[in-house]
Amino acid sequence: MYHLVMALVEVDRISKSYPRRAGLRTEMRPVVEDVSLTIEAGETLGLVGESGSGKTTVARIILGLVEPTSGSVRVNGIDVAQASRRELHHLRRQMQPVFQDPYAALNPRMTVLQIVTEPILIHGSEVGLDKRPGALRAKALELLREVGLEESALARHPHEFSGGQRQRINIARALALRPSLLILDEPVSALDVSVGAQIVNLLRGLQSEYRLTYLFISHSMPLVRYLSTRIAVMERGRLVETGEAEALCAAPREPYTRQLLAATPELPVGVA
Repeated sequence: MYHLVMALVEVDRISKSYPRRAGLRTEMRPVVEDVSLTIEAGETLGLVGESGSGKTTVARIILGLVEPTSGSVRVNGIDVAQASRRELHHLRRQMQPVFQDPYAALNPRMTVLQIVTEPILIHGSEVGLDKRPGALRAKALELLREVGLEESALARHPHEFSGGQRQRINIARALALRPSLLILDEPVSALDVSVGAQIVNLLRGLQSEYRLTYLFISHSMPLVRYLSTRIAVMERGRLVETGEAEALCAAPREPYTRQLLAATPELPVGVA
């Protein structure tokens, strides 16, 4: 069938291998093998699998941080690996990551005001954002309120916050340029269960309000099921099953998917 609307992200048969010593020889070890998937604008694609299944490598290839050994990624129709510097700069404004460790992702020497406005100082002129000090402070305050933090946070440093608060700061920074796509790589796995549930509910609310597109990466099937429109299951570098979230969880085809469903307990994410 001919599609009038192009997918926001099109991943076409990507593979990635790294060299590894094997005795006296060096051999290539595949980390991702022949993965194809799409992410439609406005949806959440959940990418789920155990540690080492290749999920993060796929995310880094989409972001243009890692070049695939073979295959291609197109974002808004632009081939990420073949993009010019100007095109890649433009794409990176539209794609923002939120990583697993909320402390390692924050510069400990910067205040929250500096952290959340840094993307505006780098890219703001290109998207029409005011970079004058008063405007930056007002924008930072707006972003903090969107993620449930108070104005008093602006002058403080990352070490003064809990893990959940740090992740809220990371999310605020990711939203600064109003991107199309957030790539959420295990964003709650380093947090307590109840705090993680609050972050997941925050992400759900933000998506509804700003029509964001998410690639949500996790080892937790219940978490992915709660947040995702569709789910893609990875095992040992390969994509083994994809489908609509509810249908896939209700009737998984693959034994590995059933194993993931059985391995992780339900999480308290159903309440705001």
